[in-house]
Amino acid sequence: MSDKKKFGIIVVVFLLVYFMPIESPELQGAIMASFAMLKDYARKHVLLCLIPAFFIAGAIGVFVSQNSVIKYFGAKAKKWVSYTVASVSGFILAVCSCTVLPLFAGIYKKGAGLGPAIAFAYSGPAINITAVAITARVLGWKLGLARGIGAISFSIIIGLAMEWIFRKEETERISKLEEKDAGLFIGEDEESRPLWQTVVFVASMIAILIFANWAEPNTEFGLGAIIYNSKWILTLGFLLVVIYALVKWKNKDERKTWYGETLGFALQIMPLLFVGVMISGLLFGLPGGQEGIIPSVWISGLVGGNSLSSNLIASILGAFMYFATLTEVPILQGLIGAGMGQGPALALLLAGPALSLPSMLTIRSVIGTKKTVVYVSLVVVLSTIAGMIFGNLVV
Repeated sequence: MSDKKKFGIIVVVFLLVYFMPIESPELQGAIMASFAMLKDYARKHVLLCLIPAFFIAGAIGVFVSQNSVIKYFGAKAKKWVSYTVASVSGFILAVCSCTVLPLFAGIYKKGAGLGPAIAFAYSGPAINITAVAITARVLGWKLGLARGIGAISFSIIIGLAMEWIFRKEETERISKLEEKDAGLFIGEDEESRPLWQTVVFVASMIAILIFANWAEPNTEFGLGAIIYNSKWILTLGFLLVVIYALVKWKNKDERKTWYGETLGFALQIMPLLFVGVMISGLLFGLPGGQEGIIPSVWISGLVGGNSLSSNLIASILGAFMYFATLTEVPILQGLIGAGMGQGPALALLLAGPALSLPSMLTIRSVIGTKKTVVYVSLVVVLSTIAGMIFGNLVV
């Protein structure tokens, strides 16, 4: 960064601090909301969501063959295979837009094509089967069905669009990855590392991520209730599998490299997520709690009806707001009660869980500003169109 840019940043920060109306009760409340959201995020998502995700991403980076990633997710892979796997990943990983980022970064840096990687990043938080089911139950089956269909379709459409728009850059990137020395463990002979060991190791960590975050079901009976009541036993069981695999299947150098890769993802992603969560809390407040700088009554007033503007605003607000897994449903329930239209509700559901300001900042650090802007724009535009179509159909 040049000295002029540094000086410009200093001037802007100085002016913001100098004229900041810190005595305003609204600003004080918004600041408290930002810290409250950060605290809520740290308590609910770091230990059980982010940390397992970082270890999974580190394992992908170290133990998964680069050739395998390129074979199934690379630019030359069969599209029906890569996009099918990527688009339905959300059914397995019930994670928020931030938790999926280490996994996205892991497969992208390993050689996955931009399209399948983006499809995975969108579908991970967007196609959460529990969230879709709760949406149908609380907000109506039409909205739940539209959310499920829209999320799966969007992941594929957006992925294909990103792949086509940046096809030249991606071809060059994949070529460089194929030519580059992949590292200490990548490219080893398959006989020295049986594939089933890697599958068991990574799948066990994914199982830990899933079961440790299994939400309490609305009923005391059924498979969901059985899993919920046994979640910590299941989590402990898979944790023991991971420990066994580390001791028996990985040597000291492999474990050290894995820890280093995991730490690298954490150092890259965690600061951006924390900053993004605080900014989101400052602007929009803590859902169901303290108001942010932008009052919720303004939001509900802007997204009434089914006009182009209301759907576009809902898409933009959804893209920048942070929704923890499943929290979008009660928030939308309140907004619909305050006059939000069905179309804008779907637009927010399609843009909100898949994106957030924290996730945008992190995605930018992985794929760059230009690709991030195009990705966010595609999500907003498609969500707006889907909202308008749905709003007209249900009238």
